[in-house]
Amino acid sequence: MIKVDISNVWGQISLPELLALEKEVFAAHNTLTEGNGPGNDFLGWLDLPVESPTEEMKRIQLAAEKIRANSDVFVVIGIGGSYLGPRAAIELLQGCNHNIGKGKGNPQIFYAGNGLSTRYWNELLRLLEGKDFSIAIISKSGTTTEPAIATRALRAMLEKKYGVVGAKDRIFAITDPCKGALRQMATEEGWETFVIPPSVGGRYSVLTAVGLLPMAVAGIDINAVMSGAFDAKQLYNLRSFENPVWQYAAVRNLLYRRGKCIEILESFEPGFKMMGGWWQQLFGESEGKDGKGIFPVTAEFTADLHSLGQMIQQGERNIFETMVRFDPPADRAVVSADWKDLDGLNYLAGKTLDFVDEQAFRGTLAAHVDGGVPVITMDMGQLNDTKLGELFYFFELSCGISAYMLGVNPFNQPGVEFYKRNMFQLLGKPGYEK
Repeated sequence: MIKVDISNVWGQISLPELLALEKEVFAAHNTLTEGNGPGNDFLGWLDLPVESPTEEMKRIQLAAEKIRANSDVFVVIGIGGSYLGPRAAIELLQGCNHNIGKGKGNPQIFYAGNGLSTRYWNELLRLLEGKDFSIAIISKSGTTTEPAIATRALRAMLEKKYGVVGAKDRIFAITDPCKGALRQMATEEGWETFVIPPSVGGRYSVLTAVGLLPMAVAGIDINAVMSGAFDAKQLYNLRSFENPVWQYAAVRNLLYRRGKCIEILESFEPGFKMMGGWWQQLFGESEGKDGKGIFPVTAEFTADLHSLGQMIQQGERNIFETMVRFDPPADRAVVSADWKDLDGLNYLAGKTLDFVDEQAFRGTLAAHVDGGVPVITMDMGQLNDTKLGELFYFFELSCGISAYMLGVNPFNQPGVEFYKRNMFQLLGKPGYEK
């Protein structure tokens, strides 16, 4: 179980205030699990974790084996939750530089359709030169602008390289089971498809084929991921403040009511950066509506202590932090001795790097608390495939409960459509004329 430490928020809020929220948290948790709140047609993610592999998961593993065998590169086409979840999983477990040295048998994984930058597109084309590649198109509709543009181009490249028939074996569609342009396209073209359940929104879809296929292609054990999520589903159904999900959801809402309107999610692991991006979308789209919401920000320590550290330490006191920690890996690095000691580091000679990292964490925590910033800490324990599944489910459940406590629908995102309308009007899309 993830350990949540709230001892460094006292003074900003009190224990009696937290305990007074018990009925409110209980009600929010019940609203979520009983499906009687707003957005209750998008609760399918609650039951995604399973104890044994489903037929869909077995097909995902077979497809992943085929992709790993015939492709140097696997391109994931999607935007928002359609790419943040899988990328977060792969980089957390395998690091930011996981693509270096990879090829057929263990493909490099790149992403497309998550923006409109020509420079990014040209870079991707250079990376694909002379490579065998396959693609996964992830979209419920198939008409979202960014992924649709990337799909057109990459499909054409595949058909030019392998022929129309050969390309079919390298295109995988992850979409709605029955409707939408991508479903129609996949059916007409004969592409292999996997399902995004209609009751699962994009930002809650990481435990569907959306996340599982890219994870499996990366060599992650998706059965272990799902096992971790299944265990989390049982563990975090506890209805008391012994539940770390309750602690996290309740404390962040109490801090918000005390004027702490910005949450910074931090880790001392560079590979956590995209997990922070996934968390940012999860909470940002779920809570940011009706003039309410805690603004989610993510930071990488110790690197960002040399940029954001000053603001956190002495800036406006409208922030709180959530620090995420993992156990050190089995392979430890040791600081060496140097006979000249010009850098003055010999006092650390023989110490492990994770020991230095731990002291940096403790020193940062103490400094920020002394500076008036409440800090929640999360001890994740050992980082592995099983823990990844638990982590995803922990944050999803926390988000649903927290948003209901906030009094908003956790599962819609009406504001996202505004920029699209303006863009379509400027682009001259039919039906969007002034």
